[in-house]
Amino acid sequence: MNYQGDKERQAQAILQKVFGYASFRGGQAKVINHLLNFTYTLAIMPTGAGKSLCYQIPALLFAGITIVVSPLIALMKDQVDTLNRYGIPVTYINSSLKKREIKERLQEIAKGNYKVIYVAPERLAAEEFVQSLKHVKVDFIAVDEAHCTSQWGHDFRPSYRRIAAFIQNLPQRPLVGAFTATATPEIKSDIIKFLALKEPRVVVTGFDRQNLHYAVLRGQNKQEFVVDYVLANRGKAGIIYAATRNDVDKISELLNKNGILCSKYHAGMRDAERTENQENFLQGKLPVMVATNAFGMGIDKPDVRFVIHYSIPKNLESYYQEAGRAGRDGEPAHCLLLFHPQDVMVQKYLIEETVYSPRRKEHELKKLQMVVDYCHTSKCLRQTLLDYFGDEESRDYCGNCSNCLDDAINVDVTLDAQKALSCVYRLKGRFGSSMVAQVLKGARTKRIRQLKLDHLSTYGLMAEKELAEIRDFLGFLIAEGYLCLTKGKYPVVKLTKNAIDVLKGHKKITRKMPAPKSTRQT
Repeated sequence: MNYQGDKERQAQAILQKVFGYASFRGGQAKVINHLLNFTYTLAIMPTGAGKSLCYQIPALLFAGITIVVSPLIALMKDQVDTLNRYGIPVTYINSSLKKREIKERLQEIAKGNYKVIYVAPERLAAEEFVQSLKHVKVDFIAVDEAHCTSQWGHDFRPSYRRIAAFIQNLPQRPLVGAFTATATPEIKSDIIKFLALKEPRVVVTGFDRQNLHYAVLRGQNKQEFVVDYVLANRGKAGIIYAATRNDVDKISELLNKNGILCSKYHAGMRDAERTENQENFLQGKLPVMVATNAFGMGIDKPDVRFVIHYSIPKNLESYYQEAGRAGRDGEPAHCLLLFHPQDVMVQKYLIEETVYSPRRKEHELKKLQMVVDYCHTSKCLRQTLLDYFGDEESRDYCGNCSNCLDDAINVDVTLDAQKALSCVYRLKGRFGSSMVAQVLKGARTKRIRQLKLDHLSTYGLMAEKELAEIRDFLGFLIAEGYLCLTKGKYPVVKLTKNAIDVLKGHKKITRKMPAPKSTRQT
């Protein structure tokens, strides 16, 4: 396997003749050259930067077989179909296949009839798969979505921890390359450790996707917004992410009722249905996909014009990766995050319901809080994401996010906060946010009169505001950690420790608000 002298020329020829691209992008050439020199490599490249080419081209140049470890069926099928169109003998083995099909493919693998094999990490522990490789030469193992190796990653899979043992038991140790779009420093260390990458070359390209417009929208009627937005962008490809299967079903039904062609994807559906829906989306038959985070990893659809997060994601790694599925063709695209305080509680509930250790749950809750901070920051949204991933590029103004483009100013809302917090205190943690808002508004409902809540000193303290505005403000206080909602079917609002300093006048609260018309630039 000596490619010295002509390895760059061979890689360039494959890029042009097989894949049809004129030149490499970003750090692609550097990653490929490291691999062709048989150097363990970790590539951290943003979604849409062409990571797959970084292992596909070396796979075609190595004499032996390449195994690509992929976490999702959707990723495997999409990439295998693409390579087959290029005339490359490639296959995949996963749970979507019948036993007969798996047996046939294993027989072909044993004969050395495939150049590239895509498998899930769980397959590496299957004895029949291990036996099929007994008499063939495995030159290269590419571990895609390598962040799944780290327990601190946003999609940890214990099966990824067993990849190193599989490699160790092969007759001859192959080259190993790891690829991911999202890796904080601690995740990078875990990848190197648990994949046993010996003195690897680490290639990190910039995380900035300048063609993407980032926006956070608060206080929207989410259902109305999604319908209106998709109708205004009819015919354009887009992905709408929701936190739960139930939300996916409801949103897709809502869109279909409004004459919008859409499909859906979540883990509760049959494999065949998910595959069909994915194909319809990729081929443009159904331009809009409504999905949980089970959809999208490794999907190659360059013309996605918008990604809407109907619910906030559980961490910024997930958001960056999912939003990054927009605009892979380099053309302008929009990444919209719809924020509602109740979504924070849903994500907290999902974290609490996991089998994670207390330490891991605490870590996940901290990551969730960073998403909440992102939704309320007055800083450039792009820079906030770049800072999170340790990208060295720095700017105060990107000119392509809602914070940089919106006419908004930071407003001191301490007085309103004190009114709201005082009301919660006087209600003694017995009511939900809807009742708190009604008391602050001074609503004249029968229940308020029966409970004599209209006798409270805080009754009507925010009478000049709309009820929806008060509810949104309470949501802001919840998201910022001054109020909290209890668990259960009927959560009530309570003060947190952070509220005490505000009530005593020791701390001020500011909030980014639309600027008055007289101060806006024209």
